[in-house]
Amino acid sequence: MKIPYWHVDAFASRPFAGNQAAVMPLDEWLPDTVLQAIAEENMFAETAFVVRDETGAADWELRWFTPEIEIRLCGHATLASGHVLLGRDGGERVTFRTRRAGVLEVRRMAGGGYELAL
Repeated sequence: MKIPYWHVDAFASRPFAGNQAAVMPLDEWLPDTVLQAIAEENMFAETAFVVRDETGAADWELRWFTPEIEIRLCGHATLASGHVLLGRDGGERVTFRTRRAGVLEVRRMAGGGYELAL
């Protein structure tokens, strides 16, 4: 199985700084045990998994896993996910439907950077 993978340093103005997160877009949800095993293998504070949202409520569905558990909300991994998807797919904003934190949004800011609406 091949899964795209990005290592993002969020909240950083230079390389090798900020908060690390892994971002992994999926075609469909894998079993929770597999997502947890991937997060454990990554060994970052959080690994963000995204799947296109089929409900129409948002662009993507988003879940966050630590090496030990799935968590309710993670700001830096959401920002990292927005960075990856906006960089890869283009656009000015991306929305995420989450299971426990509602709909979140990442927008491009004028002059560079991103804005996160929690």
